[in-house]
Amino acid sequence: MGDVDIIKIAASILALAIAVIGHEYMHGWVAYRYGDPTAKLAGRLSLNPIRHVDPVGTILIPSILYITGAPFLFGWAKPVPIDMQRVMAGGGYGAAIAVSLAGITYNLILAVLLATFLPLFYPPQSILSALMYLFIAQSVMINVVLAVFNLWPIPPLDGSQALRYGAMAMGWNGFVRRYEAIYPYGMIILITILFIPQITSLFFAPVNWILRLIIPS
Repeated sequence: MGDVDIIKIAASILALAIAVIGHEYMHGWVAYRYGDPTAKLAGRLSLNPIRHVDPVGTILIPSILYITGAPFLFGWAKPVPIDMQRVMAGGGYGAAIAVSLAGITYNLILAVLLATFLPLFYPPQSILSALMYLFIAQSVMINVVLAVFNLWPIPPLDGSQALRYGAMAMGWNGFVRRYEAIYPYGMIILITILFIPQITSLFFAPVNWILRLIIPS
């Protein structure tokens, strides 16, 4: 394994950790701001990566994607515990939607901010600048992929939660009942999508649109 491969692996691991840990942390932080201390009491309002590692989402899935040469890397951390009843008591359905979208918002903002620094490290002039360039490039990609993935309206992803609470706020009770009926099958639907390349490419199409928009030309 060459120096470039080692640098790329190190950059990818660091980028993924910051993306998924920050994503979950923001769910808990926004919930806490609306009066729900559940995440804080569970010790999850912490940037200590050990508290957030999910064996499958943080280790297994990213490793498989990397080993198989997937065009992108993504994963997830252990979900932060949240009591939505307390959140809604503090801010109604709007608060529930804000908590649901907090991680996605974090990922998109981080991707936009980091993309502005890419030109500073290209072309790389040293091992350090190569590490920084690869870290920023991987971070931008991973955060955009994670944001798009979590926006899918498929349970238990964040997009499904935001859609559900938005429908509740609009009084669309019939839709909510029908939508909640697919919740037990959400993971099956999700896995099916991820293992059919044609469907996966369609669902991840917004990744390229966003990257073209935020990366300096």
